[in-house]
Amino acid sequence: VSSISRYGNVGQTKYSAAKAGVAAMTVTWAKELARYNIRVAGIAPGFVDTTMVAEIPSRIREKIVSGIPMRRLATPAEISHAAAFILQNDYYNGRVLEVDGGLRL
Repeated sequence: VSSISRYGNVGQTKYSAAKAGVAAMTVTWAKELARYNIRVAGIAPGFVDTTMVAEIPSRIREKIVSGIPMRRLATPAEISHAAAFILQNDYYNGRVLEVDGGLRL
């Protein structure tokens, strides 16, 4: 999904709306598919240290990081740990796990 689905960013209306739609589908599908023992969950990462984020101008990236309580970007490994948590927990269903370093606090 993305933390943008609930946080929003200036100039990213379409992106935010699309991500919010995916979050809503997660809940709906979880309700619809649970009777078949199918779980549906999502991950809403904040800003992750990826090539895409590296392309953001450094002064803007610094401003982004200063707004994250952890004062750093997530690593891809941290996001994969969230996926492992969801996969290992058979009772996790219908939720979007926010992994954003406290960005939305």
